[in-house]
Amino acid sequence: MDDLRKEFEPDDASGITPVGSEAAVLAGGGEQDVSGIGCHGGVELSKAAARAAGQGELMDRFEADYPKGPHDQPQSMCPAFGSLRVGLRMRRVGTILSGSACCVYGLTFTSHFYGAKRSVGYVPFSSETLVTGKLYEDIVEAVHQMADPEKFDAVVVTNLCVPTASGVPLKMLPREIDGVRIVGIDVPGFGVPTHAEAKDVLSGAMLAYARQEVGEGPVQRPRGGLKDRPTVTLLGEMFPVDPVVIGGMLEPMGLAAGPTVPVREWRELYSALDCAAVAAIHPFYTASIREFQAAGRPIIGSAPVGVDGTDAWLKAIGESCNVPEAKTNISRNAMRGAIKAALAEHRIKGRITLSGYEGSELLVARLLVELGADLRYVGTACPKTPYNSDDAEWLKAHGVELRFRASLEQDLAAFEEFKPDLAIGTTPVVQKAKESATPALYFTNLISARPLMGPAGVASLPAVINAAIGNKDRFLAMNAFFEGVGSGDGAGIWEAIPEDRSAYRKKFAAKVKQSRNAVDNGESVGC
Repeated sequence: MDDLRKEFEPDDASGITPVGSEAAVLAGGGEQDVSGIGCHGGVELSKAAARAAGQGELMDRFEADYPKGPHDQPQSMCPAFGSLRVGLRMRRVGTILSGSACCVYGLTFTSHFYGAKRSVGYVPFSSETLVTGKLYEDIVEAVHQMADPEKFDAVVVTNLCVPTASGVPLKMLPREIDGVRIVGIDVPGFGVPTHAEAKDVLSGAMLAYARQEVGEGPVQRPRGGLKDRPTVTLLGEMFPVDPVVIGGMLEPMGLAAGPTVPVREWRELYSALDCAAVAAIHPFYTASIREFQAAGRPIIGSAPVGVDGTDAWLKAIGESCNVPEAKTNISRNAMRGAIKAALAEHRIKGRITLSGYEGSELLVARLLVELGADLRYVGTACPKTPYNSDDAEWLKAHGVELRFRASLEQDLAAFEEFKPDLAIGTTPVVQKAKESATPALYFTNLISARPLMGPAGVASLPAVINAAIGNKDRFLAMNAFFEGVGSGDGAGIWEAIPEDRSAYRKKFAAKVKQSRNAVDNGESVGC
């Protein structure tokens, strides 16, 4: 179907655009104290409040889709940042947030820091509007104000922690207004563990909507037209070169690379669903995988990284898409030769520990091992799923310690135990390493934002990693220069060095932990 609507170029904005009722304010008061509800106010208290507010089905689904590990919640950024970025990257998609003002400010600030150039709608609330249901009415009003078919194909409304725990029913919103789709999602910090998985929350909701549209009648064509061969949808964000590389691998097999989910435009959802198979490059997109399976699409785990990974992945794709073995072998043999040649030219020498929360940690780890790195530990904030089990087994067979839902404490313990030449990790891991005069690289910006697939992946990592390892002497010189200035609370030049208060901190932390576990201990019902 031809697109008769105008393209919408988002307005530049550096702040928040309040929409909805002007009477809604952020000041406290009212009949219900919501100060303890949220990602920092006690996870179990928030879960109990959400269930008491009628959100039991939602919490059950979160617990099934995004199972937690031994720790309550990985220490990463607010999960809603992931779903917010997905919406902000899409053409003709508007976004409305409903949550505490501090959370909305932080999320919009971070999104603009990462290059978003469009306004984010915001529906403020107070205790009174939460209790009386006025907040939901304000959201409905805001949705009607934003649902302009000249500007938007869809409007995404996101409940943050407090509205979710209070039971604000986004599922009751109109399905569409004047042809503009309305997609309501809940992304509470106490239900969705990481921002990477929050991308799946929105992608899954959009795929579900699009799948229903496909069942109801004709839908829009892809902007670039239909492919002349069966496609493989790529699930999970990756460096822009990777889909091109994968497309080259698939061409001899009579296949093409389809859209990458999360998509950049609503109509791409239809193309994503209309595929021969789905490659779960990021294996934790559980809600999205459920929609693809409902559409009858097979799911292939792992990814074409390194010699072993690429060969196994191409074989699995060929079998799933009923490609003749001879055709599959053309691509397998070509890639095996090209990647081995690249590995012979690019090597990494040094001991490495790796941690992150993007979801591609296992793929990077496989590549590092084949490049010759002495990789001792991999920690990922994401969960184990059926679609990364092959990666996990491969790493285990190569002597790598692997932890799913890893905590910061586990990542730091691995750094202390293995004493690597290079620590690749999250910001606090990098900070700890550099304080110890050990070279370190931030996984998100410096490692995951590089090509990983095929020969291009082999060539992309060694230069930056070898250069970082080679900086050891610079770190030692820096440590020597600052020798004697103290550390922690005692850092700096003092007439009298501050007293060590670590014992008080431990005692206070123990009290906080006991308070947060009050619901589990039966000391509080949480509502």
